[in-house]
Amino acid sequence: MARVMFGLLAALLIIQPALAEVGEDGLHKNSWFAVTFKDVAEDIADAESQGKRLAMIFEQRGCIYCKQLHEGPLSDPEVVDFIKSNFVVVQYNLFGDEEVTDLDGTALPEKEMAKRWGVVFTPTILFMPEQGPEGDNAGRAAVATMPGAFGKWTTLNMFAWVREKGYEGEEHFQKYHARRFLEQQKTQ
Repeated sequence: MARVMFGLLAALLIIQPALAEVGEDGLHKNSWFAVTFKDVAEDIADAESQGKRLAMIFEQRGCIYCKQLHEGPLSDPEVVDFIKSNFVVVQYNLFGDEEVTDLDGTALPEKEMAKRWGVVFTPTILFMPEQGPEGDNAGRAAVATMPGAFGKWTTLNMFAWVREKGYEGEEHFQKYHARRFLEQQKTQ
């Protein structure tokens, strides 16, 4: 019996992706998050060169909702595989001091850039356009914003809606999500 239980536990550990570790800055660190110089125009161009989109996630030390996002959707293999295949994700610290360069060339610490972009809650994910508009700021240029931690399907569907350029169409994200969620529940 002990061997069976050990085998089941080992199997679960193999198929369950590792949870994000917490770094020295108190933020959850996923191995698939991109480490960049935080130059938004360069990050958009880099994502585009890989056939992907840029998503920028703001978090803060001790954020219970960030933890919920990382232990939930961002540890689910289906969600992680979709994001990794379609997006470059760069993490920002809401109260951080690392320099960030905006689309118009303005350079500020993360905490000041968060104010400039109107980010006041963590987690917040800003989805960038395929090509960065010169002379703009990333807060205005974002094609969609996901403020908060949501469950698997809302998170997955938001990333899919952005990838499919749903923001350019007639179908609001909430209607898209409701339709997709019903379809997803039929396959479960």
